[in-house]
Amino acid sequence: GHIGCVNCLEWSENGELLASGSDDLHIVLWDPFKYKKLYSIQSGHHGNIFSVKFLPCTKRSIVSGAADFRIRVHDIYTKETTMSCSCHGGRVKRIAVAPNLPFMFWSAAEDGIVMQFDLRTSHQCSNTCKNVLINLVNHLGRKAEAKCIAINPLQPELLAVGANDPYVRLYDRRMIRSITECYKSQPLVPSCQAWKSALFTFGETVEPLQDNLPQDCVSYFVAGHLPVKQNEFKKRHRTVTTTYVSFSPDGKELLANLGGEQIYLFDIQSKRQQMSFNMMNFFCKTRNKLCNPDNCCHSKDSVSTKRGFTNGVVNSFARAPVHKWSSSSKATSFEKLKRRANEAFEKHEYTFAISLYSNGISLYPNVACLYGNRAAAYIKRGWDGDIYAAIRDCFSAMELDPDYLKAHFRLAQCLYKLRWVKLALECLTIIRLKFPDYAKTKTFELFETEVKVACFANMDLERADTESDDDSSIFGATASSNRVNKRRTASVAKALFEISDREKAWRETAFDYEARFCGHCNTTTDIKEANFFGSNGQYIVAGSDDGSIFIWDRKTTNIVRVLRGDESIVNCLQPHPSSCLLATSGIDPVVRLWSPKAEDGSKEAREIRDSEDAAIANQRRMNADPLEIMLLNMGYRIPGVLEHLAAEDVEDTSDPERNAVQCRTS
Repeated sequence: GHIGCVNCLEWSENGELLASGSDDLHIVLWDPFKYKKLYSIQSGHHGNIFSVKFLPCTKRSIVSGAADFRIRVHDIYTKETTMSCSCHGGRVKRIAVAPNLPFMFWSAAEDGIVMQFDLRTSHQCSNTCKNVLINLVNHLGRKAEAKCIAINPLQPELLAVGANDPYVRLYDRRMIRSITECYKSQPLVPSCQAWKSALFTFGETVEPLQDNLPQDCVSYFVAGHLPVKQNEFKKRHRTVTTTYVSFSPDGKELLANLGGEQIYLFDIQSKRQQMSFNMMNFFCKTRNKLCNPDNCCHSKDSVSTKRGFTNGVVNSFARAPVHKWSSSSKATSFEKLKRRANEAFEKHEYTFAISLYSNGISLYPNVACLYGNRAAAYIKRGWDGDIYAAIRDCFSAMELDPDYLKAHFRLAQCLYKLRWVKLALECLTIIRLKFPDYAKTKTFELFETEVKVACFANMDLERADTESDDDSSIFGATASSNRVNKRRTASVAKALFEISDREKAWRETAFDYEARFCGHCNTTTDIKEANFFGSNGQYIVAGSDDGSIFIWDRKTTNIVRVLRGDESIVNCLQPHPSSCLLATSGIDPVVRLWSPKAEDGSKEAREIRDSEDAAIANQRRMNADPLEIMLLNMGYRIPGVLEHLAAEDVEDTSDPERNAVQCRTS
């Protein structure tokens, strides 16, 4: 039905129709159950169609947004355009609608503007526009871009916005007053030639709006390790962009696909606080806490026995005690699972070991050694975000077992690997207080010396690397803690120059993620989606630059299936509203439908059997040279590159930053 890349998919409310938008400037409506094209609408757009949405309850209206800066409303049956808007000054990347609101929709564009439309009111485009809801330019500067948008299905007053940064913003529309001032956008774009010209000049003529966002109208969410890495990413020509946001079916969680990084799940109700790295406070909090014997991993000989620290996992010298299981079968199951995970770790199969530890944690969430051992596997694997995930696991293990020495030492190692050396030294000081015997070992003394040298040299390192900037306020500390690192480099000052004080305050109070999903690659396109799948959203699905569809278990975060979905790149994945049916599209000019097959033993031709190898190759792809990846995506074969991407040896992770991503989103 299409002759160009299919950039967007959308199901009708009842699931009887599927709409697709393409680079060929057409919107196609499909009968998904008869595999039949019903209508092809000539959209009237002059640029690639990036988003299509059915207006709820109408059964005949569909909204589209495109690269020509325009939004159009189409009548499905007459194929006429009933409304056209050219108020945006940048590519329109996403349209959003809310259930039971047939006259309203929202748009997000690369001019940094989120607009709200009500079809019941007249709208006439001119050089001014009065329906601007959110202006990111006011707080992020002229380079702000709104990349994606979503409405909470159960609380439509909540609006999620993703931009060209790692932060996900959750606004309460009820608290945002209407805008009375005008937004001066580009003149109307009458032709394709004018659009192409405006594409390179629109950012120069945007004038900021009056600020209409009260301080408490928005909550920010971000993976805890990303804020301080932004300036380092820029040095390496790496960008992190939120390419898609989606709400869970119950409206309690928010999923974000980050271009150049991983997929993150945020709990918007309980809102996990960013980790506070006040080591002495944590020590005082836990020093009098008695360990529940069912949770503890330490043993008397583990403190003084050097051999208990030679590898990453709990061994015979630091074994977990006998747990009080409700049945012998549970005890046997736990020991078998832990043994398999430890064996995988010893074989350097770290991804497999992590999946086994994650399974164990989902079954036995109060066993400290599972968190501690998974942290060790994260440290060894060294993928993007793994070191921070290991830090979180170390804290979880220490909460369950305050005397878990290995968790303390691994925490110090992680902080040092992230070059937060002052925090690492604080952690080592606590180890000296809590475990004086181990502090006398050569392993500890050598590491402590290394950390002290780095700590004293850190003042000079600040001008070369800003990741260590403000160790004690990394995760939302107050301005008073900034005295730890007062001197900022010129690059940091420049990066923050256009960020408003209110934006800084919102970022300082950002909430952390609940879960992380790894394995796909999202660097080549900035429209790559991630969605909940299943009757209760029990799976997470996303496309990848290698042409694969990744499916994760939402609870364990483990990969459960990888499918070949496109000859080049999979961008779109939209679950059917009521059936177990998934629509996908990408660079190929086709739409594919996926549903479960009978378990008759037959092999699925499109299934990728070794999901672990696929995930490892994608992590290498994320960190490869951008020119090589561009040529690979165009079909060129570069000697040695594919072999490098498929290499399995990931043992050397002594420097977690050695594989910094070089790719930029388009």
